[in-house]
Amino acid sequence: VLNKKLVYIHKFSDQFLHIRKTKGSIVTVSSDAGLQGNVACSVYGASKGAVVSFTKSLSLEMAPHGVRVNCVCPGDVDTSLVDKQIAQTNQDAEQAKEEMGQHYPLGRIGKPHEIGEVIAFLLSSKASFVTGAAWTIDGGLTSW
Repeated sequence: VLNKKLVYIHKFSDQFLHIRKTKGSIVTVSSDAGLQGNVACSVYGASKGAVVSFTKSLSLEMAPHGVRVNCVCPGDVDTSLVDKQIAQTNQDAEQAKEEMGQHYPLGRIGKPHEIGEVIAFLLSSKASFVTGAAWTIDGGLTSW
């Protein structure tokens, strides 16, 4: 699985010629697991760590062309993926999310719009001097 994800990233890199011409901005999506290890997800963490490293390297390659490249690294987010994971445990969904949130300094898991707002900022001209950054959006989880 890890190799397939990296091959996909490599194939995507062929599309960068268009982005160079338009002076665009790229935001990749990793995970808090890409910044530090998590129990029982070594392969996932390795693949997400590769996304962070790819982002940083690509930012250096694209900066001379006026293209910014950044990464977001969210923690758990209240999405259908989390709902599916919880469903496999036969727990009450709301109670499980509350328990997940107890691991975060802010006391809850993220909401999709919170991730989207950071991505929108990074794509905007307001972030014109931001490149090569891995933004944690994890309610403080990786600060422990």
